[in-house]
Amino acid sequence: MSIDAERLKLPLARPNVLDLAPLYEVLRREAPIAPVTTPAGDPAWLVTRYEEVRLLLGDKRFGRSHPEPDKASRISTSAVQDGPTGEYATEEADHTRMRRLLTPAFSAKRMRLLGENMERLVDACLDQLIAEHEQTGVVDLHRGLAFPLPVAMICGLLGVPEEDNELFASLSERMASTEIGEEAHAAREEFFRYMVGLVEGKRGQLGEDVISDLVRAQAEDPSFDYVQMVRLCVGLLFAGHETTVNRIGLGVLFLLTERSRWDALVADPDGRVDAVVEEVMRLGAPGDLGLLRYAKEDVDLAGVTIHAGDALVLSINAANRDVTVYSHAEEFDPDRPERTHLGFGHGAHFCIGASLARTELRVVFAALAKRLPQMRLAKELDQLQVRATLTGGVAELPVTWRSA
Repeated sequence: MSIDAERLKLPLARPNVLDLAPLYEVLRREAPIAPVTTPAGDPAWLVTRYEEVRLLLGDKRFGRSHPEPDKASRISTSAVQDGPTGEYATEEADHTRMRRLLTPAFSAKRMRLLGENMERLVDACLDQLIAEHEQTGVVDLHRGLAFPLPVAMICGLLGVPEEDNELFASLSERMASTEIGEEAHAAREEFFRYMVGLVEGKRGQLGEDVISDLVRAQAEDPSFDYVQMVRLCVGLLFAGHETTVNRIGLGVLFLLTERSRWDALVADPDGRVDAVVEEVMRLGAPGDLGLLRYAKEDVDLAGVTIHAGDALVLSINAANRDVTVYSHAEEFDPDRPERTHLGFGHGAHFCIGASLARTELRVVFAALAKRLPQMRLAKELDQLQVRATLTGGVAELPVTWRSA
């Protein structure tokens, strides 16, 4: 297969929700940093090889902000991730402060406590699905578990009132859409207004939650801008559930589309679940694009010159399937010897919520294997409805455990 890099337009069509476009392998080999056009119609560099993606994730010569945001290339027209974020002059300092403020919220102790609550919530979701299955024979695991669990967990961690979970879920789903245009942007504005009200409410009644922690920090440090704090809360609520929703769904698909994988987990759920989760993280990177970065200076890399201000799309999906790093890279294999991956990023921007995501995935997959050992897909892979969002995934996950 040959490529004409000058004519590549993102996203590259993929054969199904689990497999990537074959062109990614060609790009990794022949043009690991290739010029492309983004869905927004702007020029960018697509980075597909593990070596360069890992390097760029940790390289301070690249960031999320841009000195002239109005002139920057945009990755999409999405209301969630479209172009530069943060202030160019203070990006590094702002990021350091954010990590310092949020690290305690994702401590090992906090995750252990959350894990106990997750187990109860997962059991409750499964109880309801089992009861529904008795009547219908088929249930939607996306609607009944993969979506509501991460929503409930991030809302609880941040301090969103439980009665607002459904409102938050609705706003989040609309905001992430790549199809509804102005409505998605309107949902983002509504989300922001909701968060302003929630933050103001916390000022009068602080609790043991992340938003309360940020309110305290803002009161002690006036340089922590109020708008920055609210935007951070919005970002945490969205990022804290969206990718986990997709990885639960994709993980179930990886396991059920090859029965031996599922049977192996059922035979030893506690012993195998950690390896399963890491393989889901490797192969289940969300979306069809990647992470957006901007060059702060001219850089020569992999045979191309990237100029200051250029946009780069770092394809985590492609990097995590690099055949020079992983044997049988396209195969879902929890027993593989290579356990490193870029599913949580790398370097200073390594996902601060990695421990939460891992905990949720462990609880979910272990519980499914123990309680629904006969579970199987009720539709073929190519019949499943795909989510029309920037992070992708499936909009439905019909399963059954009745005798065929």
